[in-house]
Amino acid sequence: MTTSYEEAAAHLYPLWQHKTRCLNLPEAIRPRDRIEGYRVQQAFAERHGVSVAGWKIAATSIEGQKHIGVDGPLAGRLFADRVLADGANVSLTGNLMRVAEIEFAFRFGERLAPRAAGYTTSEVLDAVSTMHPSIEIPDSRFEDFVTAGAPQLIADLACANLFVLGPAQSDWRDFDYLDAAIQITQNDIAVDPGFGRNVLGDPRVALTWLVNELSRLGIACEPGQFVTTGTCRVPVKVGPEDRIHADFGVLGRVSCSFSE
Repeated sequence: MTTSYEEAAAHLYPLWQHKTRCLNLPEAIRPRDRIEGYRVQQAFAERHGVSVAGWKIAATSIEGQKHIGVDGPLAGRLFADRVLADGANVSLTGNLMRVAEIEFAFRFGERLAPRAAGYTTSEVLDAVSTMHPSIEIPDSRFEDFVTAGAPQLIADLACANLFVLGPAQSDWRDFDYLDAAIQITQNDIAVDPGFGRNVLGDPRVALTWLVNELSRLGIACEPGQFVTTGTCRVPVKVGPEDRIHADFGVLGRVSCSFSE
């Protein structure tokens, strides 16, 4: 028998495929809380049938949470067929949000299995193999994503869409994740820099939150998967012909361009 979660996923999936949107999920199949939202997301992943390359965290700043009307971060799957290489040209066709988010991405070298006790930040970092500078290009399947609410946004993969994963950096532990400025240019013109302190106070704390959020859901973080911890500054508005470059200093650089 088809569940309401599967029905909700079936409603969202064509919107994902065709870059179209709806106002809300039909009330009868609309998730009522975060747990139900994650169940829809799981059904969506099963329908898509593509491996999960990583996980994203949405709303890792107070301003971001206020903007979309949620009271905490949201986790979403990033599928392997939506992860792009450094320097990629990214199509904005059908994209409603049209922003670039500059983010720290941590890739796991070891499995973190679900467990009753929460993971500490130290335990989580010990499972990380590399750090990657990255750019997320989010989008939503809801016409008015700022009023959709946390359960629907979680069902919608926490606004996951396309993702540019920069080169791996294996020497990442001693970086100043709070105060080192991430230098960002748009079309070779500097914009306000990003800082790790804008990501739940510390991107390593955000990473730990994600691991424990998944653990509570019975989901493991697998070797080879990465977690992108949320934008380190206000998302940069982008349009066709724009170029974004982010310099993370000793952690490397990542860039992409945009087209219609």
